[in-house]
Amino acid sequence: MVTQYGIKLSVSLISSYFGNLVAKVCECLLRRGTLSCANIVRFTELNKVQVRNSLLVLIQHNCVQAFSIQQEGSFGEAPKVVTQYMVLFDNIIHHMRFPKFLAYVSEELGKECEDILEGLLQHGRLSLDQILDRHKETANQSEGNFTARDALQNNFNRLVNSRYLEHCPAHEPFLAPPAEEETVVKKQGAKSAKVMKESETIEQRALAAAAPMEALRFVVETYTETDCCGEESEGNPLPSATVGEKRKQIDLELDTEAGTKKRRKEVLWRANFEEFVRRLRDKACIGNVRTRLDDGAGIVLSAILKSTRSAENKVKIENSVPLSMDTIFEEVMKSEEGRSMTLEHARASLAQLGCHLPEIGIDETYSIDLKSIIELAQNEEVESIVLKRYGREAYRIFRLLSKAGHLVETDKISNTTFVAKKDTAKILYQLWKDDYLHMEKIVTYGSKQSQFLLWNVNKHTLWDNVLNEMYHTALNLRIRIAHEQEQEKEILRIPREKLVGELAKRYARLRKVRIVLESSLMKLDDAIMLFHDF
Repeated sequence: MVTQYGIKLSVSLISSYFGNLVAKVCECLLRRGTLSCANIVRFTELNKVQVRNSLLVLIQHNCVQAFSIQQEGSFGEAPKVVTQYMVLFDNIIHHMRFPKFLAYVSEELGKECEDILEGLLQHGRLSLDQILDRHKETANQSEGNFTARDALQNNFNRLVNSRYLEHCPAHEPFLAPPAEEETVVKKQGAKSAKVMKESETIEQRALAAAAPMEALRFVVETYTETDCCGEESEGNPLPSATVGEKRKQIDLELDTEAGTKKRRKEVLWRANFEEFVRRLRDKACIGNVRTRLDDGAGIVLSAILKSTRSAENKVKIENSVPLSMDTIFEEVMKSEEGRSMTLEHARASLAQLGCHLPEIGIDETYSIDLKSIIELAQNEEVESIVLKRYGREAYRIFRLLSKAGHLVETDKISNTTFVAKKDTAKILYQLWKDDYLHMEKIVTYGSKQSQFLLWNVNKHTLWDNVLNEMYHTALNLRIRIAHEQEQEKEILRIPREKLVGELAKRYARLRKVRIVLESSLMKLDDAIMLFHDF
């Protein structure tokens, strides 16, 4: 479920990127759920052309997924196929993280790979030919610069091999009626039935149907121009594939009836947000462990996550893939800071991370409880909010209740935290009023009627409230940044070399304010990812 301020933040992002018309269609889908084009027209009061163009923009930029379903016709009419549109909230919020994605690729793979990714983030989805043509235009290259084209192809392959790019999902998959789908699932077996059970909502079914096969998701296909039988034409031999030679990558398929060649449908590529979130999750876990434990534990955790990265298929997992001690230590030795660690030091770090030593005679394999690391980080984040907002005494009270995990009576809280009973009651009431605590009243009857107040932290509800507050703060920061730019728009239009005197001071102030606000927004987004994406 998307929170109220999550919707407002999403609409703000779409409006700043694509304008108010597209934002209005997006907001309609966020608030009302999956809709047909006709219903979007009805709810937004825009004309059909405006809605259709807005949907095309949102699909192009991976913010909406279309799918077709069969609906029963009215009395006496045959069933008809209707196209539905579902909004992808997570992909919209990812627009706020594009600078992080670019910085990550630049650091790991270099500026050339960053340029390719930047083009895909700007345009949403592109074919390989479009990526190559775009690079040729931006770099002012001539058609005959084959070496640069080969280098670009190699950098593209590096991005795909690192799983930063993936095939786009199907544009408009068809979802069979539930009765027909259940029949197919029964024929396919128990495994398919399990998948069907997990993807029970129509939106989940649509995403599963649109997703490319895992085996083809990161495949780069290159085709060479040949004759219709795939062999060299007589008197027209294939050129040798030497470095620097122009390689024609034309997707061809045989039309057996006409005996002619047709251009195969181009594969569209997009940024793989899932992989970026996984990398940022790993970075956050390693940073938390380094701060909470020590550098050794961080080095070992980093080694484990690097070794298991290719084996993970999901971002939200509870435990890392089990690894042998030899595999972990080999990965530790690959890093410069890890070379100073001994085998016993690595085992001690594993114990710090919550891995117990295996019993005698059992293979020495370890896996890390990532869920507990993330939960600890979430607890620390909320505790820091309570400390800043309500003070140290409230922090001690909240920390006690967060760790207790059950209802605690007011007097016991006061005695345990060494806070005066009167102050304890006041703090508890304030935290409860702001939805940080859950309260229950217990009334006892006997010779004298008594009333007790019991308190605890309902993390599921609280985490949702905290996340909504973070969306609200992120929205306010974006509004403030836009306001500052609007206030000084005249300054931004003047060339830098002409900014002197008072104008130079105003420009310096704007630059300083923007740096502070944008860095605050990036740090806040780290916290948002901790509660929503990890």
